[in-house]
Amino acid sequence: MKNIWISLLIIINSTIGFSQTIEGKWKFQKIYNTSDSTERNVKPVSDKDFMLLKNNGSFIYNLNKIKLFAEGKWEIENNILILQYKSPNDTTRKYKFEITNNELILQEADILFKFNKVSENNTQSFYLNKILRGVLGLITLIIIAFAFSKRKNNIDWNLVWKGLLIQFVFAFCILKIPIIHDTFEWLSLIFITILNFTREGSIFLFGGFIEDIDSYGYIFAFQVLPTIVFFSALTSLLFYYKILQRIIYVFAFFMKKTLNLSGPESLAAAGNIFLGQTESPLLVKPYINNMTTSELLCLMSGGMATIAGGVLAAYIGFLGGNDPQSQLFFAKHLLAASVMSAPAAVICAKILMPENEKVNQNIDIPKEDIGKNALEAISIGTTQGLKLAVNVGAMLLVFIAFISMTNYFLENFLGDITGINKTINNITEGQYSGLSLEFILGYIFAPLTWLMGVCKEDMILVGQLLGEKTILNEFVAYVSLGEMKNNFQFTEEKSIIIATYILCGFANFASIGIQIGGIGVLAPKRRTDLSKLGILALIAGTLASLFTAIIVSIII
Repeated sequence: MKNIWISLLIIINSTIGFSQTIEGKWKFQKIYNTSDSTERNVKPVSDKDFMLLKNNGSFIYNLNKIKLFAEGKWEIENNILILQYKSPNDTTRKYKFEITNNELILQEADILFKFNKVSENNTQSFYLNKILRGVLGLITLIIIAFAFSKRKNNIDWNLVWKGLLIQFVFAFCILKIPIIHDTFEWLSLIFITILNFTREGSIFLFGGFIEDIDSYGYIFAFQVLPTIVFFSALTSLLFYYKILQRIIYVFAFFMKKTLNLSGPESLAAAGNIFLGQTESPLLVKPYINNMTTSELLCLMSGGMATIAGGVLAAYIGFLGGNDPQSQLFFAKHLLAASVMSAPAAVICAKILMPENEKVNQNIDIPKEDIGKNALEAISIGTTQGLKLAVNVGAMLLVFIAFISMTNYFLENFLGDITGINKTINNITEGQYSGLSLEFILGYIFAPLTWLMGVCKEDMILVGQLLGEKTILNEFVAYVSLGEMKNNFQFTEEKSIIIATYILCGFANFASIGIQIGGIGVLAPKRRTDLSKLGILALIAGTLASLFTAIIVSIII
């Protein structure tokens, strides 16, 4: 509450002290030639087009109709605006500029770029609206969870508020406090280094395939999937030397003390930060048969809300491509998402199925046979990673093929016969060429993504990603996110960040079967309970990722 009042004071002070400057957000008006007295546009400009000059010396601008998105660094030297581009091309351009009456005119040779300033008052109102929208989003998610709750009268609201506070603290520390932010960047660099190690092994095995080809298929097959195998082997080695267990124990102890969870719940919740939904239950294998229903749902929800280390490294490689800065950017946010979603999963599970029985407070991590020596541990991890990589590749092949088949029917038959394709193309300004699964999912989930802080221009795109993740899987959704990002389809970079958090979890229908099979092997007596709790775990995992995305959208 204190932070909110401080933010409001800053907003008021900024509004009072406003003076005209080149920094800020500028809306494109026209791009025309100096020789043209009528000022006709030489390039199409839409309401979505803008240029943002940040006070940290970075800039972004977007020309939606011609699908041009640029970013880099800016500075002023001798009344010349210098833009040092990082993308789409590494180059430097210089502009004469003039600012009069909230209008900015840039001149490069004979071309003039005219902008109108997005007023500071509107910007500050946006920040206030962002906070209010985030609060509304959190309330909406709590109401949804409450509606599906099986024991509404037993909900421990104190645990819920504590869990939300922990998420806010985690997010603020990771994104805003320099020493913690730097620590996460250091951890992110470790993941990037691991990617480079994997690349060396891939080059040996596949040769020029991964150096000469830039298509998504080659990158995914020869760079992303090998990362899963290597990271699985590394995780197994860390587990063998009990390094991972010690890290997990620290997180488990913290969650047990702050949220008053049982010992097994705490271990499972902490384990899910680093391990997958079928590996994390190994930490609590001796306890599963005697877990309460609430504990079992908490175990499953944590698996749905977080991701395994192997696929985490893969996402970094896929979204970041071969650019170290881009890899570092996504690594930091993916790591933050994995940490923040652990308490979020607990919140959702404890609303859906509150505890009403006595629980086991033991927090000891049982010894798990991961091999007789380090080499065997690496061998076991490699085999597990290979199975996971093949499984991921096969799922992508099948799901993307089914999407293509569905879209063929929707667009080429239903859309053509009804004439709806042309209407969809017009109302989306060419974003969707006709009736498709992506269009349907985008519009269904768009209102929910707006509550998470996504701008109205991007909410359909992010809605599509949320739908793909839930109905298909997160890998398909991350493929789409990578393509959208590289095609500059997003109006705001913030939308990409929020989407990264939304997709960071295993919450999809296929995971219900994976959990029933994986955890059911460890505790066959609980297979029926696992089946009954599958849909609730899916709801909890989805809501947890959304909680995390909303909190991040408020802070950034």
